[in-house]
Amino acid sequence: MPEQITRVDESKVLFEDDEHQVVWFGWEEQEGADSFVQTNQCLVVNNDKGYFFDPGGTYVFHHVLENIMRVINPRQIRYLFATHQDPDVCSSIPYWMKTTDADLLISRLWLHFVSHFGMEDVERVVAVPDSGGRISLDTGDYISMVPAHFLHSEGNFSIYDSRSKILFSGDIGAAIFPPGKRTMFVKDFDEHLPFMEGFHKRYMHSNAVCARWVEQIRQMDIKMIVPQHGSIFPEDQIENFLSWFSELRCGGDYVEQIYRDERF
Repeated sequence: MPEQITRVDESKVLFEDDEHQVVWFGWEEQEGADSFVQTNQCLVVNNDKGYFFDPGGTYVFHHVLENIMRVINPRQIRYLFATHQDPDVCSSIPYWMKTTDADLLISRLWLHFVSHFGMEDVERVVAVPDSGGRISLDTGDYISMVPAHFLHSEGNFSIYDSRSKILFSGDIGAAIFPPGKRTMFVKDFDEHLPFMEGFHKRYMHSNAVCARWVEQIRQMDIKMIVPQHGSIFPEDQIENFLSWFSELRCGGDYVEQIYRDERF
């Protein structure tokens, strides 16, 4: 049977060696709930220093904090990373800024918008240029913010951990499941496709942008792709996803159908 995720406090180690650990925290909405979309939060611990990706919305803050405290003292978190500006990505940022001493890395386009979530420590927000950026780790490894603009945000990044070779892709690869269908990992791409196809067709910008991102990703050494919503793509499913995404017609490719309120 597929590996089901049902507990709010569930977590899983995705990578671990003597110096480096990647931990997934996946908050699960109540069965049958329509108000909230499930989100994945991930933490890298490198030589006892933390790097936290897409912290999530205010609704899940306490659940995620409780789980993180089982792994690391929040004051050991050095950086918070936000792939883009959506509330499900970073509306909890004011709480994390108070709970940690971390700086927030986010696109330069959203530098002056995140304060609207109620954040006061704007001097701790680092604007990432459109070309991306890289944080060096104590072990000589790095975490990079990889350009993913317009997928779906104007200022958008994927995040790559060079030690684990995991790509945290934000909304790229996201899936939304009906009750009881969510699984931890994608095992059959064709069966998984209906859970993400509609989302990508409407929320992604256009095929040209999708293909440009795939071109860049195929030049990287990636062992796993972890979207912000839904299932994780293990190594044997990565090419299936990239091939599909590079050919996807979406967003502006359907602009006439959208204006006519047609389904596509």
